[in-house]
Amino acid sequence: MRKWFLVVAIVWIVGFVMGNAFWYLASPLWIDRIVSEQVPESDQFAALKTGKFKNADSAHRGQGIATIIEFETGQKMVSFTSFEVTNGPDLKVYAVESSNITDSNSVLQSRHLNLGTLKGNIGNQNYTLPADLDFTVGSIVIWCEQFSVLFSAATLK
Repeated sequence: MRKWFLVVAIVWIVGFVMGNAFWYLASPLWIDRIVSEQVPESDQFAALKTGKFKNADSAHRGQGIATIIEFETGQKMVSFTSFEVTNGPDLKVYAVESSNITDSNSVLQSRHLNLGTLKGNIGNQNYTLPADLDFTVGSIVIWCEQFSVLFSAATLK
């Protein structure tokens, strides 16, 4: 009886841990986070650079437009419009110096700055660029920080 109880407890614990790990890693594949932040009116800012998001590979896909805008106050912001990316765990928005982002290594080999957690994998959203940014932004990247994986990149021109 005691041996049976021990086997059941071990199976339950292993199942619980594996189920939670599966949910954490796989649930973003079928759960979308939709945001709809207001994009500033075009008469309120100057568009400095813009670029289209592209797929990193067949599993990590992205589309939409990233635009760096500057307000009259000098504050700069990155605005995403018509944005959609494959969802995943621990997604961040990076400003990257390189304008030639082709894979995860090209992000890691370039200077980059984490602008924050991706607010949603679908919808318009905005991220503030710090005033003391010490490099010219060449790309905006959607990055899985936990696994160091490129999800999508927009080369800015």
